[in-house]
Amino acid sequence: MIFALVGFQELIPLLVFAGLVAGIFALLSMLSNRNSRAQERLERISRPASLAEIEDPKLRKDRFQSVVETAKALSGPLMPQTELEQSQLKIRLANAGFRSDSAVAVYLGLRVAVLIGFLLLGLAIFLPQYGLTLDVLKPLVLFGGLGFYLPNVILWFLRKRRQDAIFLSLPDALDLLVVCVESGLGLDAAMRKVCDEMKDHAKVIAEEFSLANFQLQMGRPRREVLHDLGVRTGVDDVRSLAAILIQADRFGSSIAQALRVQSDSMRTRRKQLAEEKAAKTAVQLIFPLVLFIFPGIFVVLVGPAAISIMQTMLNK
Repeated sequence: MIFALVGFQELIPLLVFAGLVAGIFALLSMLSNRNSRAQERLERISRPASLAEIEDPKLRKDRFQSVVETAKALSGPLMPQTELEQSQLKIRLANAGFRSDSAVAVYLGLRVAVLIGFLLLGLAIFLPQYGLTLDVLKPLVLFGGLGFYLPNVILWFLRKRRQDAIFLSLPDALDLLVVCVESGLGLDAAMRKVCDEMKDHAKVIAEEFSLANFQLQMGRPRREVLHDLGVRTGVDDVRSLAAILIQADRFGSSIAQALRVQSDSMRTRRKQLAEEKAAKTAVQLIFPLVLFIFPGIFVVLVGPAAISIMQTMLNK
């Protein structure tokens, strides 16, 4: 019935696409080799995890371990060859909130997977239309480029949104930090207080301070922890705050005074940024005025005169 209505020749590309999807799904299923949820639940109920299994990440079972391994296998062609490129990619992922050791491999594997998915989608869309000709290469290249750069655009969007959240919540965190330090608390206790007070409405900055405080409790030097905090966030204000705290800790000066100076300079900088955006508003309004408002005003003002002129010329 279907062959009579559509035709066997038109169904060949769809059958090829279905076969490719089934083959990829079967390959990923063989690579995954993961247990069912019921079996994991039975094992967890029968033998609870010990303290060593909780603390040791090697013994802890990761639910998405098969996905991570598949992504690592796919990320081989795109893996940066130099350590500098790998470190730059790690910093970009950390700025977006992905701090795992396997974040680079998963990200590159996702780029390859999305590229393959968009190519298959392009085949399913354009192969019935153009057939197996050279005309199908142009849309396939377009779809492949879109699928290859789409994860990069999404990563940029996530990174920008996270940095904006840190930038907007940093003044409140810094003011609270100044109050805590001036009241007699140490830097570690002040950071814990900031995390407790801001964990509900400023989760990103509270998470970063909590991680830095955890690293301090684990025995890392304060200089390295503050430097990593500035690099991990990717926000200039956090970098300058970390640099000031490192200098205050090195030279033994007052941390409260350093935080107060940083808070004042940050307010001045934000005021200058607001004035800069306000000055740009007049220039940015030119384009909507010319494209949308001026044509309507022109029609309203000149329209009646143009109609009168046309009627006068027609009557003559």
